[in-house]
Amino acid sequence: MYKYVLKRILMLIPIILGVSFIVYIMMDSAQGNALDVIGIDYSAEKLAELYHQYGYDRSVFYRYFIYMKNLFHGSLGSSMIYKKDVWDLYLQRLPATLKLASASVLLSILFSIPLGIVSAKHHGSLVDNASMVGALVGLSMPNYWLGLMLAVVFSQKLNLLPSGGNLQGFKSLILPAITIGTGLMATMTRTTRSSMLDVIRQDYLRTARAKGVPEKKVINVHALRNALIPIITVVGTEMGKALGGAVVTENVFSWPGVGRLVIEGVNQRDTTLVTGCIILTAVMVSIVQLVVDILYAFADPRLRAQYSTGRKKRAGIERKGGAQA
Repeated sequence: MYKYVLKRILMLIPIILGVSFIVYIMMDSAQGNALDVIGIDYSAEKLAELYHQYGYDRSVFYRYFIYMKNLFHGSLGSSMIYKKDVWDLYLQRLPATLKLASASVLLSILFSIPLGIVSAKHHGSLVDNASMVGALVGLSMPNYWLGLMLAVVFSQKLNLLPSGGNLQGFKSLILPAITIGTGLMATMTRTTRSSMLDVIRQDYLRTARAKGVPEKKVINVHALRNALIPIITVVGTEMGKALGGAVVTENVFSWPGVGRLVIEGVNQRDTTLVTGCIILTAVMVSIVQLVVDILYAFADPRLRAQYSTGRKKRAGIERKGGAQA
């Protein structure tokens, strides 16, 4: 297992190289740069000095090489707009993004897994058809539209919840969490239903019923345990999406997270800030996927047996080689 974890960690290197190169080149190809924003009141001489200082009088590949050189020395650079280290800015915004992503995923799990189980158990019924229609509707609604509609209804019309920011604690979290969680819930419901349908009529479940095991335990313990792998995969994938894809929702609700910081950097043409945030988000998503892969071994006894068998075989080979020597 440790070799697999080490291999996944080493795979972060090409991911960081690929992500940083694409983001850096795309930001450079956009019209203007951060000096056009911060240098409005500067003289021509001062502006020319800044262009030379930040390498804008050299090619984009030269600037990218310098950026990566600093990155592999542990520096993400400093934001030209905020005049702060990118790492510090990211850490300031990360808790808000983690809170929103966790709340969205938790909300989708609480509703989608029970609904998927019920749909699979009553396959072809009115409940099943209604849940699938609801899931299709949830997948079809864009986050920006749903967020705006929720803000109009619950903030402007009913005056029940705040329309933006995070100053009111849990109440501020409800609308953005529902906005992101609706799409996640739709995907997770369909996956849970499909996975449960694959196992719900297996022979071992018939045997459990024949032995007198209660139906509730057959479904919620035996069937669900064997259907967990696809569900865990979707949960991990959706958590990654929530961490990296909450940009629109954070802007709709003025949520002070990483997504909104990235948009601010893009609007101000702050290449260093945007590249650093995207790199750190890519690392976060990769870590989530690694945790999901590790959870497979805990969810599926067959995978645990494979790891144990692999260790025993290696130990046997080593003992055999020592005896022959």
